[in-house]
Amino acid sequence: MNTVIVCGITQDHVINIGTIDPNNGSDRHYLQFEAAQAFLTMQRAAALDGVDCQILSSYRSFAQQQSIWDRKWHGQLPILDNNDAVINPGTLSNEEKLHAILRWSALPGTSRHHWGTDFDVVDRQSILKINHPLKLVASEYEPDGICGELTTWLKANASHFGFEQPYAHDNGGIGVEPWHYSYTPLAHKLQPYLTLELLITTIQNSDIAGKETVLMHLPTIFERYYQ
Repeated sequence: MNTVIVCGITQDHVINIGTIDPNNGSDRHYLQFEAAQAFLTMQRAAALDGVDCQILSSYRSFAQQQSIWDRKWHGQLPILDNNDAVINPGTLSNEEKLHAILRWSALPGTSRHHWGTDFDVVDRQSILKINHPLKLVASEYEPDGICGELTTWLKANASHFGFEQPYAHDNGGIGVEPWHYSYTPLAHKLQPYLTLELLITTIQNSDIAGKETVLMHLPTIFERYYQ
């Protein structure tokens, strides 16, 4: 069961957050039950301190992640560089495009969003207050950014509820994602199930864009972005 969970092949392990708290406003989001409970507890604590902590994205299936991947591969969604500037995919080789996409978007089958333990957060009230179109870039989560107050609160408090930031530092693979949080008690149990062998089989059985290039470089991808 854990092997299909980590690759996003099933949704049986997640629950609609709205079924736990209908007034939460997260009825389109899904997490594992324990992770959802911990998030709701953390959200209420943030609200008591005047901070709005909302989920922007939670569980994603393999198919949902593939949709993001395929559209970036085909130039239908922007690919950003390290300075948040849009890259012209026509100037890249397939291998260069592969790594450019992986900087900010997970390969289908590898996204932690498959697990039902991870989610992206946003300060929705601050965004609505100034009608700010969220780009989901790191500058928006810096102290003077639109979600700066939320970031400050989460850095001080998220660990008390079991959450950590898996992409808090740039190790040369996935870029820094200050909006991404993971429920550690469950995520740490699932992580060992994501193996190179499982990933090879999963990609071979898929029809993702750039499949030939992905398979050719999969050992390097796995080592650089997921280990």
